[in-house]
Amino acid sequence: MSTQSLATLMTPCLIVDEARMTRNIERLAAHAASLGVPLRPHLKTGKSVEVAHRMLPGGNGPAMVSTLAEAEVFAAAGIRDITYGVGIALNKLDRVLDLHRAGCRLTVLVDSAAQARAVADASSHAGIAIPALIEIDSDGHRSGLVPDDPEIIEIGRILQDGGAELAGVLCHAGQSYGAVGRAAQAKFAEVERAALVRAAEALRGAGLPCPVISAGSTPTAHAATDLTGVTELRAGVYVFFDLVMAGIGACAVDDIALSVLTTVIGHQPARGSIMVDAGWMALSRDRGTAAQEVDQGYGLVCDEAGRPIPDLIVTQTSQEHGTIAVRPGSSAAMPALPIGTRLRILPNHACATASQHGHYNVIPAKGGPLMQWERFGGW
Repeated sequence: MSTQSLATLMTPCLIVDEARMTRNIERLAAHAASLGVPLRPHLKTGKSVEVAHRMLPGGNGPAMVSTLAEAEVFAAAGIRDITYGVGIALNKLDRVLDLHRAGCRLTVLVDSAAQARAVADASSHAGIAIPALIEIDSDGHRSGLVPDDPEIIEIGRILQDGGAELAGVLCHAGQSYGAVGRAAQAKFAEVERAALVRAAEALRGAGLPCPVISAGSTPTAHAATDLTGVTELRAGVYVFFDLVMAGIGACAVDDIALSVLTTVIGHQPARGSIMVDAGWMALSRDRGTAAQEVDQGYGLVCDEAGRPIPDLIVTQTSQEHGTIAVRPGSSAAMPALPIGTRLRILPNHACATASQHGHYNVIPAKGGPLMQWERFGGW
């Protein structure tokens, strides 16, 4: 049994507060249930079997991933209903088929006739009907087709008639990440829902099936008040949350379950700063709060117990050095932080920060020694 504590960990390292993580998971599960829509958690943030099992009470899905490496690891762990949420690259179809042969129903994403033909051809040659969702664009954010694009019907026919399975439609309202406040995020949730329903009606009106209508992002999943016509709700970063989500009001700072433990290694009194051993290799280069009302630099500084220190942020990073200072414009005083002091940094983007580390050091909700949960990367 592990006897590690925060005081004995080598820094920098990744910390998860299990109690906060569990609270985050349970909150969204309850909200989805109140709307009468099943939840399909996105496992990309954790990239950990231990985290996945806590997000999936049923154990085997439904789940979503952002890489085939995630699909392969989670399928090997018994998760059998997975949606791969990135438009399918044609050179990955052999791996998709291998997952099906191993007993995992992996659904792919398409938004072009070329992709649909490749999926249909691979399905026909292998004798395995690969399920595919057509990606719908509700906000001009990234990829997908607008709901009235005639190519949606063309793609549907190619899939359905060519040996694949037309599973339905999917949308990700990515612009909701810039919507501040629950009311603004709820508007994006409704735009997303309406776009999906229109696309589904177009497919059905053309005599094509559309059993799955999949909506979601962390902001819209929490803010949605009406999901009429939607068959599943998706979200991912909610498992840990981060400063970007706190900055738009999708969570509170107290909900953030992920942090980086670091040690004070030096002082620069003339510059009003201190140095820690967590640079961008530990924190990531993500500056997602820079465009928000409150710029959190490279992360918000907390004491070793995880309590935020007022207006203290990581202002600069190099590869293995972090510079901590009082937020520009603040009247707060720099606290006394002797060399050797342990601090925790809350991340701008949980996915990016977690990806810098090989495992989580988990503070158990019920107390006791730290647990260690492995995480993985790759594509």
